[in-house]
Amino acid sequence: MIRVLVVDDEPQITRTLRINLAARGYEVLTAHTGKAALDLAATDKPDVVVLDLGLPDLDGVEVINGLRGWTTMPIIVLSARTESTRKVQALDAGADDYITKPFGMDELLARLRAAVRRAVTQDTDDPVITTPTFTIDLVVKKVHRGGVEVHLTPTEWGILEILARNSGRLISQKQLLREVWGPTYVGETQYLRVYLAQLRRKLEAEPAHPRHLITEAGMGYRFEP
Repeated sequence: MIRVLVVDDEPQITRTLRINLAARGYEVLTAHTGKAALDLAATDKPDVVVLDLGLPDLDGVEVINGLRGWTTMPIIVLSARTESTRKVQALDAGADDYITKPFGMDELLARLRAAVRRAVTQDTDDPVITTPTFTIDLVVKKVHRGGVEVHLTPTEWGILEILARNSGRLISQKQLLREVWGPTYVGETQYLRVYLAQLRRKLEAEPAHPRHLITEAGMGYRFEP
């Protein structure tokens, strides 16, 4: 049974999530403060955390930092629609995904399944990622499409490798820029638009309607196999 830690200071939300998740076979833990969340995570070892950023005692980003000090468990952030800057901060701190309030239960369940599946896949350390359109070999650093190797520039490969190694996880623009170009380029978001367009032309069946290299407007990018 998958164990989910729900962290939110609104009793109605925690109650609703506990009922709906338990009805679908999840074991649910709940916490209303950041400190309680960190304590429960340490003692009960959940498989995934659903975390509201607006907590009464600790900032949600502080909770993420506390968790990332010792665990790689998936963290899905709940945030208000107007908190785009906060979402980016949470992603940079190590959150795996975010859902904007108000949200539908179907969306939350889909994000939960993806987060758990991603965690299991990462544990297997499979170096080859296969999509219906192309294959990525992370060991030899090559991409094939239709049995033919696709030539990527070092920068294109750097972007693709980061996204592929975090399959399904939203990677912020700042993180991509920092890891591919360096810390002095974190504001150069136009670089990402150019290189993602090039990658889509080389890899996507329909570059104008990408299936695998997804843009989350204002947030970052996500790779979906």
